[in-house]
Amino acid sequence: MQKRRIRPSNLWEGVVAARRWMLAYGLMIFLPVCMMLFVYYEQSSRILQEEVTQTMQQTLKQAGINLSSRLNYVQNSSNSIFMNNKLYENLDPASPIIERIAQSKELRNLLESVQSAPDIVRARVFTDPGNLYGFDLLNLFPLDSLKVRPWNNEVMNAGGSIVWTGIYEENYLDSGPARILSCARLLRHPRNFAQSLGVLMLDVPEKMLTEIISELNFPAQSRVYIVDRSGTIIYSADQSVIGTKTALERESDDGIIKRSENGVEVFEVRAPIRAADWRLVLEVPKTGLTHRTTTLSQWSGIATVVGMTIMFLILVFMLLAFVINGMNRRIKSVVKTIRTEGVEGLEEPGGDFRLLERVVDHLVHRVKDLMEEAYRSKMLEREAELRALQAQINPHFLYNTLDTINWLAISRDADDISHLIESLSDYFRLSLNKGKDHVCVVDELELSRVYLEIQQNRFPSTFEFFIEADPEASRCVIPKLTLQPIVENALLHGIRKNKGKIGIINIHAKRCGDVLEITIKDNGIGMDEQLASSLLSTSRPLLHAEGNGSSYGLYNVNERIKLMAGSDYGLTVRSRLGEGTVVIVRLKAMNEERIK
Repeated sequence: MQKRRIRPSNLWEGVVAARRWMLAYGLMIFLPVCMMLFVYYEQSSRILQEEVTQTMQQTLKQAGINLSSRLNYVQNSSNSIFMNNKLYENLDPASPIIERIAQSKELRNLLESVQSAPDIVRARVFTDPGNLYGFDLLNLFPLDSLKVRPWNNEVMNAGGSIVWTGIYEENYLDSGPARILSCARLLRHPRNFAQSLGVLMLDVPEKMLTEIISELNFPAQSRVYIVDRSGTIIYSADQSVIGTKTALERESDDGIIKRSENGVEVFEVRAPIRAADWRLVLEVPKTGLTHRTTTLSQWSGIATVVGMTIMFLILVFMLLAFVINGMNRRIKSVVKTIRTEGVEGLEEPGGDFRLLERVVDHLVHRVKDLMEEAYRSKMLEREAELRALQAQINPHFLYNTLDTINWLAISRDADDISHLIESLSDYFRLSLNKGKDHVCVVDELELSRVYLEIQQNRFPSTFEFFIEADPEASRCVIPKLTLQPIVENALLHGIRKNKGKIGIINIHAKRCGDVLEITIKDNGIGMDEQLASSLLSTSRPLLHAEGNGSSYGLYNVNERIKLMAGSDYGLTVRSRLGEGTVVIVRLKAMNEERIK
């Protein structure tokens, strides 16, 4: 019976169709939502921006009203003194000297009584020396001391009307320096209006303005200051700008103005301080206003997001119902096809997903079997690769040794030949190791010793060697023929090419924790660092010595160690021309029981 096969294209078409529906859904929802969110954001930002600026304007107006109220209180106190006949009687120069002494005392008492009022730190009168017996420089001062003040002419020309000075520093005799502003007015003789008696000043501390303005809750980037009717800044938290002119338009005492300053859009909010004919000005960058607007629109934004999320969920559920219905039909078709092909255990009654679950379980077991089979194949391939790499170690040594024995048999006595044959026998016994792939470090070092003794017979009086091993390192096992190619390279490529010098080869084995480290060092001709590093990255068949192709050795040993132990282990080569070469072998420290 011909089995009906499931066409992969049908399944892929189903997946593509589902993706198309999802993409269509995303476009249908995403584009309108983006447009709606953009319009909503623009409209809400504009509305909230207007609301925020209007709220700031109302706050600023209330601050202006509060300041006007406090200043009006000071002006009322000035009016009460100004209308007091005692003030003019005590400043009348027609009185005798004895009476003028009493008048000065009574005038001081009158001024001190005003100082007890809130927001008034000092009441002062400035007059000519002929009007008083003397000045105490606490409440009574000579009129000439006002001439240095920039607002003196304005007070003199006001004709008795109240003039508010800007912020300035006054050094009181009894309490020291203080920053104040003053309510000043000219005093005229009640019976001779053309005659001036002096100037009355009520001093208000700067902190009265600071307290009211500091309570305003405006963005951190904003700036609040007070300007007089000429546009001069008379108060600001930044004292460096006091006294500078602003670009305020006189015709607009209050309102909201949008302008650009150094490329930054700034909202300017104004409110009048009618008691002093001043204006309270707030400058807010649009960025700070936008941040405040965003904060205010947080709840409306959350409500909008929640509403849209609910709408999206409803649409998603509808789409999922449509997609699942189509998937269910395709699953039935797949299960039916698998059942017709004889998959065991699917004849039991159950729903579509139950059948699909059984099919998936069957496929999982099948995949698991295939993975185990692939793993076994991989292990066999790796073992074959290890043996192939090991087999690449060149057999030239056997032929060279036999050639040496032949030469010794002709030119020397039989004892030397006997010794060489015995060494050669030991070499092959140790290298074969009864077919085992791993040997003890002691045996591998013994193999190196025998090899070097044979080479000493071949090249007498040309080199010496020293072999030592720590007790812990001697008990470890390593792959067979790990050291022999390295020792061979040290002798033939390093020592033998350094003519006229006795070569020295040092071999040392030690164990550092879980790492076995064997160092082979020679004092041969060495090599440049670039060549030394390339020996481990690429096999170099074009480089050879005496036709032996031994340049394969380091590369093969390094690959063997990495295949067996991992990329953290292998060979390290350090060499310089004329200074010799050091090869460090790093392996996992393992004993014979762990290998078995």
